[in-house]
Amino acid sequence: MINADTRLYVLFGYPVRHTFSPVMHNVAFRAIGLNSVYLPFEVEPEKIGDALKGIVALGIEGANLTIPHKERALVYMDKLSPEARLIGAVNTIVCRNKKLIGYNTDGAGFVASLKKDARLSPKGKNIFILGAGGAARAIAVELAKEGARRIALTDLVYRRAQNLALKVRQAFSDCTVRVSTLRKKEMTRNILDSDLLINATPIGMNKSDPLLVDEESLHPGLVVYDLIYNPRETKLLKCARVRKLKALNGLGMLLYQGAISFKLWTGRKAPVEVMRKALLKQINLKK
Repeated sequence: MINADTRLYVLFGYPVRHTFSPVMHNVAFRAIGLNSVYLPFEVEPEKIGDALKGIVALGIEGANLTIPHKERALVYMDKLSPEARLIGAVNTIVCRNKKLIGYNTDGAGFVASLKKDARLSPKGKNIFILGAGGAARAIAVELAKEGARRIALTDLVYRRAQNLALKVRQAFSDCTVRVSTLRKKEMTRNILDSDLLINATPIGMNKSDPLLVDEESLHPGLVVYDLIYNPRETKLLKCARVRKLKALNGLGMLLYQGAISFKLWTGRKAPVEVMRKALLKQINLKK
């Protein structure tokens, strides 16, 4: 029951109506008996500063950020975790003593899903990432930290991919990082030389969205991970499954990054299996 003692956690994004995060977190609060609630708010990009100030003004305990706010939020934080500072993006905020502390749980959540759901360790692997935005930043940094042998990046904004590659090279000298153009032959060559293909762009959320890669590049042994989880199966994942490849959507990353956020906010271990069941139920309702 919501009352004056209920602790409030929020999600800011634009758009945000597709999110499953409230289902996951609210069932977790109930499962361990916390008087807390998690609500999504659609915040236009130019209003994110006002929304973040409102966290303190309203006594909100914590927040998640999603597209397009993860990078914009940096300047509003009073303190950043080492990971958030290196990545250059924030997806989780803890409000403590009226100060905003920014974290990034995306990379760790992705790697946890990769290891547990795909049974794949990044160590020694060649990886190709489509996109170089906030989620891609977190994932690239975490993959390099975990011992990836080579990471190739591409983005519609070529300079953004270059900047991310430079950042990862500077922080992890043992990891080879290269930038690919969007030319089909170059992308295909990089994917054929990869163990893991990651889509970290929003392309695939709409039925009319194109397939970003050549189907012939989806070679035997390749693992395909699309960060999109709604819809459950994008064109990329459908093509991968037709070719009998291991293919995962972003539900696992959502689950594990959410579990890490939950622990940061509450100090309690997240009931991961309860959260997983709630997410699966919700995604089945969306079929």
